[in-house]
Amino acid sequence: MAREQLHVLNALDVAKTQWYHFTAIVIAGMGFFTDAYDLFCISLVTKLLGRIYYYKEGSTSPGSLPSNVSAAVNGVAFCGTLAGQLFFGWLGDKMGRKRVYGMTLMLMVISSIASGLSFGKAPTAVMSTLCFFRFWLGFGIGGDYPLSATIMSEYANKKTRGAFIAAVFAMQGFGILAGGMVAIIISAAFKAKYPAQSYQNDPVGSTVPEADYVWRVILMFGAIPAAVTYYWRMKMPETARYTALVAKNAKQAASDMAKVLQVDLEVDIEKIEQSGGNNFGLFSKEFVRRHGLHLLGTTSTWFLLDIAFYSQNLFQKDIFSAIGWIPQAKTMNALEEVYRIGRAQTLIALCSSVPGYWFTVALIDVIGRFAIQLMGFFFMTVFMFALAIPYHHWTLPDNRIGFVIMYSLTFFFSNFGPNATTFVVPAEIFPARLRSTCHGISAASGKAGAMVGGFGFLYAADGIGVRNTLLILGGINFLGMMFTFLVPESKGKSLEEISGEGEEENQSCQTTRV
Repeated sequence: MAREQLHVLNALDVAKTQWYHFTAIVIAGMGFFTDAYDLFCISLVTKLLGRIYYYKEGSTSPGSLPSNVSAAVNGVAFCGTLAGQLFFGWLGDKMGRKRVYGMTLMLMVISSIASGLSFGKAPTAVMSTLCFFRFWLGFGIGGDYPLSATIMSEYANKKTRGAFIAAVFAMQGFGILAGGMVAIIISAAFKAKYPAQSYQNDPVGSTVPEADYVWRVILMFGAIPAAVTYYWRMKMPETARYTALVAKNAKQAASDMAKVLQVDLEVDIEKIEQSGGNNFGLFSKEFVRRHGLHLLGTTSTWFLLDIAFYSQNLFQKDIFSAIGWIPQAKTMNALEEVYRIGRAQTLIALCSSVPGYWFTVALIDVIGRFAIQLMGFFFMTVFMFALAIPYHHWTLPDNRIGFVIMYSLTFFFSNFGPNATTFVVPAEIFPARLRSTCHGISAASGKAGAMVGGFGFLYAADGIGVRNTLLILGGINFLGMMFTFLVPESKGKSLEEISGEGEEENQSCQTTRV
């Protein structure tokens, strides 16, 4: 009977690219635009927070966040994201993709606004309130990962499915870009009143009263794209694959497919409703036999990738200083510093991150997920070792342009590589009833790697040095290349063919659900 089910969903697999495909990309992609903006905009304002709340009168340098406060402010959203990926991934398989999709977006809207309104009389109170709301912001962002990927994979046709899912993820690049641009515009608007002030000539006045508005406005801006997208998300029908394969409502699945495909679709409902589908649970022996190595592959590669990806903050400050984008803090006023940091992030995103994402979109259905991921890890390994082995050579003033190029290439090949494919593949290779859950588990593993890379390696660099840390990161990228061999190629296949749901023998499986 599973083959009959496959005939029903074949209409989606062979559908020509239509307007609804692009609509779905924009609707899901705007969520990722917001996700990236909210996660990365905090790095634009942390120095400003230190100046405002931790300046000590009479000090010879501007205030800065204590290391524990900085770690909490930057990392708490990752903790929330990890929890949200697990929870909403599971909930998306239990309640349906659409019903949960609106919850995540509304949580992001409320938490973005609340983050900008963080209150308290003492600096620690303001930071504690900010961390509280950033956790729940991350929780909503976490839900967007498995739901956006799963919805896009179940809407797409098999010929261009990889490009459509990757295009949703590529909106992350525009979100990072928007974060830098918003910081530039807002800081420029306020600093126009204080063009000549710096910490050196006016320690107190260098952090003007309006500076407290700047970071709040930057954080709250993330609510706008999420709020605008909410209405359109609620108008999307449930995916036909969830309705047919999980909810077992063939009549509704046919109706929904007819709307999105804009054709009259006749379905043999009786045959579909009699089909059993995959009945094994996540913790069953049957799942381990069929998909255990696949899940190990998706979780390990995402974990290893994010260690390397987020640890690049180790030398980001060196890059910015080396090419004169960010002078010493005491030579600028607070608003000028935000402006410089925003400009630096915008240029890095524009020159390396965004092109990398869209190279993946263009080529993922041509050369395949496996080849792109393997190539990305390979070149990240090469460039990490090329930075690490002659590290002292790159620190010389005459050689820093080469360091900048190497640094940019590691970003490019992470985005034209595993940073995109680790998002795409888990949405394709697991059964419909466990697809969102398994994607959430894979994504949560990545966020665990982000916490290791973003914070563990920052402290490790102080102990063992940047050069040795880069050597370790090169080894981590090599491991990512090895674990890629556990992940199957899904190019050009239907979701049911990849997951095994199209096999007739699946109907005879009598595994115990846990």
